[in-house]
Amino acid sequence: MNSDWANLPKELLYLVVERLESPLEFSAVCKPWRCVAKDTLSQYAKMIAPMLMICEQKRDIWNLYDVAHNKLVNFQLRLPNKRYCGSSKGWLIVVDESFRVNLINPFYMVKGGERANSTIHLPPLHPPNIRREIFSKQCDYFVYKATISADPVLNANDCIVAVIYEDYCQLAFIRLNKDTKWTYADQSIDKRWRLIREVAFVEDKLYFINNKSRLFSFDITTLSFSNLSLVKPHFGPNNISVKGYLLDSNKKELLLVHKYYTEEGDRRVTKKFRVFGFSFNQCDWIEKSNLGDAAIFVGDNSSLYVLASKSFGCKPNCIYFNHDRDRFNAIGRDGVYDLGVYNLEDHSILQPYTTDVKALLRKARRPSMWVSPNFPL
Repeated sequence: MNSDWANLPKELLYLVVERLESPLEFSAVCKPWRCVAKDTLSQYAKMIAPMLMICEQKRDIWNLYDVAHNKLVNFQLRLPNKRYCGSSKGWLIVVDESFRVNLINPFYMVKGGERANSTIHLPPLHPPNIRREIFSKQCDYFVYKATISADPVLNANDCIVAVIYEDYCQLAFIRLNKDTKWTYADQSIDKRWRLIREVAFVEDKLYFINNKSRLFSFDITTLSFSNLSLVKPHFGPNNISVKGYLLDSNKKELLLVHKYYTEEGDRRVTKKFRVFGFSFNQCDWIEKSNLGDAAIFVGDNSSLYVLASKSFGCKPNCIYFNHDRDRFNAIGRDGVYDLGVYNLEDHSILQPYTTDVKALLRKARRPSMWVSPNFPL
């Protein structure tokens, strides 16, 4: 006799879901169970910390690591086995074989079923003076990094997609429901448009830093470029490499995170972090020695700023860093290894990952990525 689990009394299901540590796996069982978990899942999504998406050796299967409860979630995602050039507002960004940019909601792509609106197709990239055939076999590497300003479904009219494309790391953007093609920053007019490393939206402006951590801005409303060129923060010792991450805090403050690392053979090893806040009055970066209740998540994703007191299991005054891609080094034979949690107060680095997670990361041939929970309701 088969058990009719999908049609259990709702009263019983409500009692079950209220006692669960996480309603995520419960909601993935079937549609009736997802309906019961809807309210709980909505509240859970607001409080859970970003999750780490880890590629499995099996094709098109990705696992989720829950930082809050230090475990792999029994909730697999079926996603194309490609390199994702961005993770922003709960959406992944990827370039396909026709150089078309696609936005994918990974939580709509659960193994065993795919929901409507799971993928949004944008026009292909056709930047001038670029030989796309060079990237014909690796289209997913054509965009170095990408981000979005708002959820493309819930706030489509406010959504702007910005990409940093190869081969000189230049900027292009498109406005959903307004533009039919991409706008390309003309680097032939101003070389400052070249070698861009990070972009971040703050209100109506797009801020970006180049490979020297110099800050520039672009007004999306007037489509005007700022002439402001800001002196970079002090890097530190010459034998230390630096990578910068740009982000907007919840208080509308522009932050710059510097990661300091060394190259030890063919391994990259992170040593420390510094955080700077931009003072618009002084037109300068001011170093911050403490993040207070906040935590920052950096990697190939758009950098995330969360309040630890409102996120399950998230450590305050810490930077969660991931083994991200740089332009010249791919994932090596050791897989994903340069990741951990940096404490800004005592400068310690912890790796609070379970044995199962570490094993998955070592086998991974795609970079893992932080993703904000964006559950289908």
